[in-house]
Amino acid sequence: MELQANYIRRIEIHGLWNRYDVAWDLRPDVNVLSGINGVGKTTILNSSVSYLEQTSGEVKSDPRNGVHLFFDNPQATFIPYDVIRSYDRPLVMGDFTARMADPHVKSELDWQLYLLQRRYLDYQVNVGNRMIELLSSSDETERARAASLSLPKRKFQDLIDNLFSYTRKTIDRRSNDIVFIQDGERLLPYHLSSGEKQMLVILLTVLVRDGDRCVLFMDEPEASLHIDWQQKLIGMIRQLNPNLQLILTTHSPAVIMDGWMDTVTEVSEIVTSTREEPKQDQS
Repeated sequence: MELQANYIRRIEIHGLWNRYDVAWDLRPDVNVLSGINGVGKTTILNSSVSYLEQTSGEVKSDPRNGVHLFFDNPQATFIPYDVIRSYDRPLVMGDFTARMADPHVKSELDWQLYLLQRRYLDYQVNVGNRMIELLSSSDETERARAASLSLPKRKFQDLIDNLFSYTRKTIDRRSNDIVFIQDGERLLPYHLSSGEKQMLVILLTVLVRDGDRCVLFMDEPEASLHIDWQQKLIGMIRQLNPNLQLILTTHSPAVIMDGWMDTVTEVSEIVTSTREEPKQDQS
């Protein structure tokens, strides 16, 4: 029987680049990995994600690359996770599936938005079904809970409207898809700026997890984001899902300035060298 973990408590990588060992003890809420270019931040994140992908969520040890992930519950066998990489690269000619799915999909962020639209529809159906079930209950307390199920979606819409207010964009709340209204005209999410797409991808990814315990990996999410958005980012994620464990890399001090400085770990603090130093000639 599979048992879901609440969070990842430790990441170990033995023989990173055949030179280093990594041991990183994680918080259950927010974890920020920092360091100069080339020290391995993205490699540590990618190794953890690749391990979860290769082992289908059964987190034991991986003899192929020396990666070990440990859960809060040693009996747990998996944890749901999402990965957001923020660079908005154009799709290459080989991305046939994405191009056939929607002609508006022209970049990697567009493709993420397309996939998230499908998850967003599923999320709304699931919330609607739970509301119907509660409203059908003979228990008055249960019926009163039904309205609260729509609060995360409204919080998401309010956050996006506030972020995009400087360009007069608002989410069309009558639509089941993500569509915007700007000066009376409907606007698809593919027509947003790179920074707007990126923020929409992040917050929508968090929303559709529906408050579940899960892990969100993000590699340098500050790319394309205004400094004010960088400062608000972690707080907004926590507002939408306080049960989510966040693991991210960053170069930007702004990301942690709004009360998250104690969540930062420098790569130098969790990496030790495995390379033997040459012996000195004693003669």
